[in-house]
Amino acid sequence: MNVLKTIPYLEYEQGLPQRGKVILAQTKGEMMYVYQAFNPQIAAYAVAHQRFGGTAYSFARMSWIKPNFLWMMYRAGWASKPNQERILALEISQQAFFDLLRAGVFSSFKAEVYPDHAAWKTALATSEVRLQWDPDHDPSGGKLDRRAIQIGMKGARLKQFNEAYLKSVTDITDFVKRQAQSLGDREKLQVIAETVLVLPLDIQKQLGILTA
Repeated sequence: MNVLKTIPYLEYEQGLPQRGKVILAQTKGEMMYVYQAFNPQIAAYAVAHQRFGGTAYSFARMSWIKPNFLWMMYRAGWASKPNQERILALEISQQAFFDLLRAGVFSSFKAEVYPDHAAWKTALATSEVRLQWDPDHDPSGGKLDRRAIQIGMKGARLKQFNEAYLKSVTDITDFVKRQAQSLGDREKLQVIAETVLVLPLDIQKQLGILTA
């Protein structure tokens, strides 16, 4: 874990918003990290080649990334759920992340974002990027008032992510499994340090963070 910065969980929430739509991420200069969970075969190929591929990976399916470590841990059960036993940290540029957000359409209708259902359905039919706000979670899986985002990609966008956006792949499964043993003692629990990602105003409006 010399690639990503970690901190005690008891320090993690200090200064973070406790409610509302928030994108949390670890950044490094112009770069940032997002997370995915896979089975060992897909993960091993991705780490070895620093790209996705191989016989077990399909570019025909929707693939979801999450910039929030604890939301990924909730979804993958701290690397315990079937086909989510390996956790990967994917390094991309913040600009690439912004490009995905700008291309994204919410999976469900949002009145604060789209003028009507027809406009939303038209956008949905022409985009290969999906956006979804979900409840953020604490380490034990409890729902928080804060919302976290996940981004789905398919088709040409997924290939672009793999071939152009993706800069490095780091397997953090060992760290995840060690921390899973400390879920009952939050004084020992370490998590990946994250801050609120600063978004351009147009993206804030698109995501429904700013409604004016």
